[in-house]
Amino acid sequence: MLNVSTHNSQQNQQLIDNTDWNVIETEFDSTQLNHKETVFTLGNGLLGVRGTFEEGYSEDFPATLIHGVYDDVTIANTELVNCPNWLPLVVKVAGDRFSLESGKILNYERRLDLRLGLVSRDVRWRSPNGHTLDFHFERFTSLADQHVLAIRAQVTSVDFEGEITIEAGFDSEPHNQGVKHWRTLNQGGIDQIIWLNSQTIHSGIKLGMAAKLVVDGDEPTPVSVVNASSPTLTTTLELYPGKTAIVEKIVTLFTSRETEIPVAAALQRLADEPRYTTLLAAHIAAWEQVWQDSDIIIEGDRLAQLSVRYNLFQLLAVTPRHDSRVSIPPKTLSGFAYSGHIFWDTEIFILPFLTLTQPALARNLLTYRYHTLPGARRKAQEAGYQGAMFAWESATTGDEVTPRWVPAPNGELIRIWCGDIEVHITADVAYAVLHYWQTTNDDDWMRDYGAEILLDTAVFWESRVQWNQERHSYDILDVIGPDENHDRVDNNAFTNLMVRWHLQSALALWDWLKQAYPETSAQLVQKLNLTTERLHNWAEIQERLFVNEDAQTGLIEQFEGFFQLEDVNLADYEPRSKSLQSLLGIEATSQKQILKQPDVLMLLYLLRDRYDYNTLVTNWDYYTQRTDHSYGSSLGPAIHAILACDLNKPTEAYTHFLRSALVDLEDVRLNAAEGIHAASAGGVWQSVVFGFGGIRMTQFGPVACPNLPPNWTRLKFRLQWRNEWYDFDLQAEAEAKVPALVDTHPKINEVVFDLDEVLIDSSEFHF
Repeated sequence: MLNVSTHNSQQNQQLIDNTDWNVIETEFDSTQLNHKETVFTLGNGLLGVRGTFEEGYSEDFPATLIHGVYDDVTIANTELVNCPNWLPLVVKVAGDRFSLESGKILNYERRLDLRLGLVSRDVRWRSPNGHTLDFHFERFTSLADQHVLAIRAQVTSVDFEGEITIEAGFDSEPHNQGVKHWRTLNQGGIDQIIWLNSQTIHSGIKLGMAAKLVVDGDEPTPVSVVNASSPTLTTTLELYPGKTAIVEKIVTLFTSRETEIPVAAALQRLADEPRYTTLLAAHIAAWEQVWQDSDIIIEGDRLAQLSVRYNLFQLLAVTPRHDSRVSIPPKTLSGFAYSGHIFWDTEIFILPFLTLTQPALARNLLTYRYHTLPGARRKAQEAGYQGAMFAWESATTGDEVTPRWVPAPNGELIRIWCGDIEVHITADVAYAVLHYWQTTNDDDWMRDYGAEILLDTAVFWESRVQWNQERHSYDILDVIGPDENHDRVDNNAFTNLMVRWHLQSALALWDWLKQAYPETSAQLVQKLNLTTERLHNWAEIQERLFVNEDAQTGLIEQFEGFFQLEDVNLADYEPRSKSLQSLLGIEATSQKQILKQPDVLMLLYLLRDRYDYNTLVTNWDYYTQRTDHSYGSSLGPAIHAILACDLNKPTEAYTHFLRSALVDLEDVRLNAAEGIHAASAGGVWQSVVFGFGGIRMTQFGPVACPNLPPNWTRLKFRLQWRNEWYDFDLQAEAEAKVPALVDTHPKINEVVFDLDEVLIDSSEFHF
């Protein structure tokens, strides 16, 4: 594991090549098998594919996960299902099957090219019979056509003369860690094509896959279909020293979420597909377009450069491009943890990146929440409330899918309260909706979708608060804040202050909607019962919501009674390799001032324009030392990095930043095998742009007040604000700058602002 304060330079150097675009593995280590499967995950907005080997390996976790393809399961209610594996490609050399578990590996390198969205692997292998060959595999999941997947394999003889056989097929019986979700309806093959037609056991979603095997060469080489029960494409090729055989496996895939008869669509698309190189060129062009708007350039720190690009790549690879009824799970589409359910991670951690660089994709994700409003309304009603109460864990319909009870290792059942009372997610969704609208000026979307989300969730809060006669204030009782070390608490500051913000925003939005779109507002009055009395209630509630904040110091109590809990020194528990909750137990931790993640500091970040410097300093000093930074929540370090920048602590910020940036590449938390940390990846972008870049939104657009780490000499990125592109080029020792404002025409508008007596000349910024 990487110690983020003292890097193992040899380990890190393995990751980096001279372009800072390639994640490289130079030695095969079977103990790192599942971790590296996560690292080498590919995706294209429809599906994600873990980085398992084409030929397979014992103890591997192959997974192809498709957005929206859920099936029923015990405990978790529903889970994203592992789809039939399209990767299998087996090479046999004189009867020996190529495998990293047999023979001898003489040379090995695997790389993920982030710029091209391409995984490749080079192996020099000596077979058990003593034959030496070079293998080169590469694969991609097409960003140009999300239904197309492709593998290219080259086998070069070093000292072998004879026949090799290549077999390509599907694994039609995948499972989710032992749970099976598919039944095969039919499968078959003809000429050089095979197909598979499957259906999920409970949800009835159909999946159709088709594949063809093409041999590259001047002479036509026969490819045949063998094994009727599990059709496989096979071809036999002659090799001699120096000769290379090349095969391409082209796969097409559809589900019944996109088309009525997926297997027919897959076969039809496959028939039209060109060769591998043509498909790859279109895929690369699509990635080039995405990177043009979303790349971040860091000079002076190659580890930061590569790790930032890696995190952005995994977010861009998982974001749905043509579907507004799905969203991004906490492990992207790279692992089984959290069952592929949707949490607040998407809205608070991932969406800011997309809203400011790929707003059309951000709109898709927010529209998913609109489609789940019926489920949110059912949840509120079942709990005895009004309006819309978003599920803590959501899937297809928006109904709550958080398990209420989970078995402990000893078989004892543990009550999980998140689905019932971790209610801050309802304000989190509203926050993302408003942030999107303020950033994009997308009035049409706000009118048609966003307003209903914001207003009906405000109706929920009105019914969720309780009047405290003694204090003459409103309480929100029995909740869980972002810091899940403490559950069933009263007046959680994060929740209450986000609700105050939510109600104020709903009232302001309502004023706008009445003026701008009177017809829509009239419809929503009827649909949501938005009476004058209700709006007055919102105004009163937001004014009187209880928060325990010291008027002198600005210290905010995380929840009522937090300051009475036992204070501990976290240093007393070092060294350790697990969370403090794991060490002490759930009950003991809940009685102490130990944070899984920083509730109050998270709040000060989200509402940073409402709190002054002294309030931040006071709360930082109190809560940072009580937070489990190493093994608490992976959502915390990026937020700490941003606030440390606000406090002019760039070195401390950098330590927190690395905890996020390397969480998957270096397996900082020892759990990367479970899948990508998606929220942390979104936090990495925010820590670079809002933290080190110091971006603040003004009436003129985004303004940079950079605070770069000592070793960074340059930071470049783009942001789109209200349909205009802003290019930032921030350099060490440079003045704060505003970027060139670029409109849709190929010209630069030069603007000069005088902000706080700093002359900001936008002509310094160029594409």
